[in-house]
Amino acid sequence: MHITFPDDPPSFDGDELAVHFTALVDGETVVCSISAEALEDHFGAESAREEDLMPAFERGEARIRSVCAEALDDNGGESVVLRSGLFRVAGLEPD
Repeated sequence: MHITFPDDPPSFDGDELAVHFTALVDGETVVCSISAEALEDHFGAESAREEDLMPAFERGEARIRSVCAEALDDNGGESVVLRSGLFRVAGLEPD
């Protein structure tokens, strides 16, 4: 499975309290998300407001993409929502 991340800007979803971003899985667009809680717990967002979440996403983008790629690989390329606990799973911590 070939997973890449285009340079499309992420988008804030106030209803879901998440940031959405796209991945390409074998050339097909897959919309993925990271929860506000994960951005607060692991990437320094001070609140679930857009103005706090978006910079936190940018700060953690490399790690977010890495964890997302692992999750996509594990689930066969289906859309994923990255939640806080996933960043604590063995093998997905930063080096």
